Amino acid sequence: MDENQLFALALGLTPPWFIEKVAFDPGQKRLDLFLDFKRGSKFLCPECGSGEGCPVHDATEKTWRHLDFFQHQAFLTARVPRIECQTHGVRLTNVPWARPGSGFTLLFEALALLMCQQMPVTGVAKVMQANANTLWRLLSHYVEKAVADADYSGVHDVGTDECAQRKGHNYITTFCDLEQSRVVFVAEGRRKDTIRKFGTFLDRRNIPREQIRNFCADMWEPYRLGITEEFPEATLTFDRYHVMTVFNRAIDLVRRKEVRSVPFLKKSRYLWLKNRGKLTVSQQSDLDWLTRMDCKTSKAYQIKLTLQRLWNHTDRADAEVFLKRWYFWATHSRLEPVIEAARSIKRHWQGILQFVDSRITTGIVEGLNSKIKTAMKRAYGFKSFEYLRTVIYPVAGKGGVPESVEN
Repeated sequence: MDENQLFALALGLTPPWFIEKVAFDPGQKRLDLFLDFKRGSKFLCPECGSGEGCPVHDATEKTWRHLDFFQHQAFLTARVPRIECQTHGVRLTNVPWARPGSGFTLLFEALALLMCQQMPVTGVAKVMQANANTLWRLLSHYVEKAVADADYSGVHDVGTDECAQRKGHNYITTFCDLEQSRVVFVAEGRRKDTIRKFGTFLDRRNIPREQIRNFCADMWEPYRLGITEEFPEATLTFDRYHVMTVFNRAIDLVRRKEVRSVPFLKKSRYLWLKNRGKLTVSQQSDLDWLTRMDCKTSKAYQIKLTLQRLWNHTDRADAEVFLKRWYFWATHSRLEPVIEAARSIKRHWQGILQFVDSRITTGIVEGLNSKIKTAMKRAYGFKSFEYLRTVIYPVAGKGGVPESVEN
């Protein structure tokens, strides 16, 4: 077996393609493989793939960047035939080692995509000695293809939450499939129209909006209005974590005001706000001592602990009776921040109780957003929203590398 046959076998070339010659330049650290096809060969039309193949009209030379050969850059150069189709006329045929219009082989693109899932694009560009903008276009192509090929027919429960894009209250909104833990859609901003954009996304894919049965979101009013208008048949569950966050703010306001006259409340903020199970043994002991004190903060904390029992109910009627009793207690506590928090819960009453039926939260969304934020930090920001959107899908969309690239 000579070197030409060896490289042809390594590349997986099949007739009529063969390696005509190999050129290696150690000074330039470059390996060139020159490919050609046998005379008289016929090729399928790229438009219709007609019959037994079409005769060659002429050929044009093209070059593709391939995976490095050890520390040397490798390139494939081939005479690409232009065939003569009876239906479509003269057309440039496709080659098996690269996608149409690309300057890279499929194997090079597959490696680049895998690396972009773990590294900043600029870092991948340096390692692979490629242009960063070219890699962004490559990544964008396959992301769009993966999104277009994705099956969203089974999406019924959607969680939505904002994620800070950069400082200055610049946000993106992610829509996640809660059953498969994947990002389905990303929109810029966190206004009511972001919900409309998600509805338009479904419309373009011929997915009926009635398919979405449940939404889970925080109590941000634009989200509620958007979901109510764009998905009138879906139910909305307010995330229990965000409900408890509203009440935690109330506890902290009570403590901040009371600490001026009750010194032992200093440096106790996180004891009141954290779940007891996440406290150390020493912190639990301190909290037990504080709750025995006759202070307003302790009273607000007891109201919070009672509210947490709401999430254990499995019958909606029982849960509503419980919440009404809790609401009466909270609004008669004479603690203004607690009263205001209780009124906020009253304004979102049905969405909070909906958890008893849906049992969904935005915990999965928070986890996916954490991955997104890690990718953003790793890349030190993005030039535009489109760049950010492009990197989100490989990280949190379960898109991975399309099979057509791996094969």
